[in-house]
Amino acid sequence: MSDEELPSGEEANQPAVSAQEPLSQSSLTGGLPVASGLSVTLTNANVPRQPTLVNRRTLVVSLLAILLGIASGYIALFLKALIGLITNIAFYGRFSFELVTPFDNHLGLWVVVIPVIGGLIVGIMARYGDKGIRGHGMPEAIEGVVANESRIHARLTFLKPLSAAIAIGTGGPFGAEGPIIATGAALGSMVGQIVRTTAMERKTLLAAGAAGGMAATFGSPVAAVLLAMELLLFEFRPRSLIPVALACVAATAVRIAHVGMQPIFGFSDVIQPTYIALIYYVAVGALVGTAGVLATYALYWLEDQYAKLPIHWMWWPAIGAVAIGAVGYFAPRTLGVGYDNISGVLNGTILGWTALSLAVMKLISWTISLASGTSGGTIAPLFIIGGAFGSALGAMGNALLPTAHIDIRIAALVGMAAIFAGASRAMLTAVVFAFETTLQPLGLLPLLGGCSAAYLISSFLMENTIYTEKVARRGFLVPTEYSADDLEQQSVKNAYTKDVVSLHSKQSIHDVRKWLIDKKMDSHHHAFPVLDENNQLLGLVTYREIMETDLPLSENITQLIKRPPAVIYEDNSLRLASDHMVREGVGRLIVVKRNNPGKMIGIISRSDILAMHDKRLRETYQKMRNIRIKKSLKKMADKSKD
Repeated sequence: MSDEELPSGEEANQPAVSAQEPLSQSSLTGGLPVASGLSVTLTNANVPRQPTLVNRRTLVVSLLAILLGIASGYIALFLKALIGLITNIAFYGRFSFELVTPFDNHLGLWVVVIPVIGGLIVGIMARYGDKGIRGHGMPEAIEGVVANESRIHARLTFLKPLSAAIAIGTGGPFGAEGPIIATGAALGSMVGQIVRTTAMERKTLLAAGAAGGMAATFGSPVAAVLLAMELLLFEFRPRSLIPVALACVAATAVRIAHVGMQPIFGFSDVIQPTYIALIYYVAVGALVGTAGVLATYALYWLEDQYAKLPIHWMWWPAIGAVAIGAVGYFAPRTLGVGYDNISGVLNGTILGWTALSLAVMKLISWTISLASGTSGGTIAPLFIIGGAFGSALGAMGNALLPTAHIDIRIAALVGMAAIFAGASRAMLTAVVFAFETTLQPLGLLPLLGGCSAAYLISSFLMENTIYTEKVARRGFLVPTEYSADDLEQQSVKNAYTKDVVSLHSKQSIHDVRKWLIDKKMDSHHHAFPVLDENNQLLGLVTYREIMETDLPLSENITQLIKRPPAVIYEDNSLRLASDHMVREGVGRLIVVKRNNPGKMIGIISRSDILAMHDKRLRETYQKMRNIRIKKSLKKMADKSKD
């Protein structure tokens, strides 16, 4: 299969075959399968392609990602307009696409009924349409990546935004960004299933659609790229980073063309924080980050309580919507998307007890309704809760430390980002997002300190995150940290066995079998290389092949060579050697020099590669003191005496 002929659908389930090319045309550095026979025909041998940073497929995926970014931009505009239409009809009885808040409604107690109607519709859509519309979308996207090779049902591309618009438009305390991200992810996955792609390329397209949706919603392309890396891609490679970045640029361009370039949560200039204020902002981040952890625990505890109800899950969104309406009756600011609440908190128009009550009431409404399995997002509600909580803490700090010049708006900004960092552990995303949506460079240092504190506390107190807990409960492991592959940093020459027991091409099967039966020294190996009279490699035979062959025992041992041996260069990485073993379906590789690939210099096995993990384990867990102060001082004193 050529580099361009990539599997999809049923073909994707077949064993992977590496692309190969004639050695005479290759300058690559992969392992070398040597041709079988009584002589090594290197001119006809093939080598697997060495993975490169990017290739022609990257260009194709990048082009598709740009188109996905544009589509995600318009999906964001469409969903916001649809939410605006349903909100206007439900709460004001008028036909308008303007995105408004239900805060100014005059429905009285009827405000309790409207969210219930929306919950009923969402429940019916989930049961008879696709239950994938339930929840806030990100866990479903993550599960699609880790468990289903980035395949998401195509119908979610249409059902998710429609159900979210109904849930939010009828008062649901959710942001539009979650459904937009989920819809973009579903669209990217659908494109990846229509076009012939690998699972890795499909994951990139899924992430490109999701990140494009976030970039178009908030005008935060860099934060969207980081979100995709931290929560969906689980890698930092050019082959995925470039397409996702281009998708975010394209989606943001759509936003600029239709909405403008102004930051979505912009506020007036702030002053450079004092060192006391900076310390206080870090404390705010720690406290609000803890609140993010507690909110996550509360959300999943409530999900467990819904699961105990003796009724079908289709009715749960309507039950959760009762809490939306009840809380919304007493605190109408909790209804709907609430982007105006974020602006109010950051601009200092929502302060003190008003901010604190908003945080508490929004938390109650959001957790009860989202746990019911309705369709909605998490980012905007978390920002409202964290921002309002941070604002209240900022006001308290001003009262306690009047000379510290604590800016309530910066405290709110730190709270907004810290609760997301604590709940999702996407720390870099939280910091950059808060900056991009406000364009306040003097807020970066407080953001970094506050989000780091939230991240630290979250890592101590919570095993999974608000996005991965649901996936983990379904039995799937989600990467939580990223580090350089240790096997990529070690070469074969540091791990292979040099003293190899080999067989001679002139030996008979009888002689070799007798040698094995007599348990001569070094006859306990599982496989043996066969060399000719010039010590050139001919092939590899296994213990089982020798002992179980039906060939006449007088036949030459070379008759048992069934396939070209898998060969690796000594300067290749252990990662490439490990991958080559998987591709060839073998447990050991012949090691050769690059300037003489026909001559064996050793063998590397799976156990040799596993043994090299010892270095990583020692560096991680073995504690040692390299500088002994007393001993060093004594040596210095002795030298001074001399």
